[in-house]
Amino acid sequence: MTTSTTSDGLAEASEPRPGPHALLDQAEFEKVVAEVVDTLPDEVAGLLAQVALLVQDEEDDAGDHPGRRLLGVYRGIPRTRYGGRPSGVLPDTITLYRLPILSGCARREDVPGRVRTVLLHEVGHAVGLSEHRLRELGVF
Repeated sequence: MTTSTTSDGLAEASEPRPGPHALLDQAEFEKVVAEVVDTLPDEVAGLLAQVALLVQDEEDDAGDHPGRRLLGVYRGIPRTRYGGRPSGVLPDTITLYRLPILSGCARREDVPGRVRTVLLHEVGHAVGLSEHRLRELGVF
């Protein structure tokens, strides 16, 4: 419980705002991700079929980068760099970070749109688009 001061100077107790984890648990978030993937254009879905899509609460080394909060990350070889999957190479991955994504959402209804934006941003990296170009395109 937190307290705040009213305009007449009296202390008033209020319940703390729930943390981002209260919006959706892991299973609910993964269901939203799957629903978003189902709505993507065929070209994007085809690319995602070749990428492992992962969900984590937050990046493993989040504490190592104060002030920086990743919503997602693409790891792999962008499609513009080779003509096919080289043998012996681990699959590309896109990881979505549940808690940072949820912390940017005021309501449950905001989550699918935020997931879609982050996912498309990471797909952009998978096809070789730079951070600067993605921002120019409005996918950030």
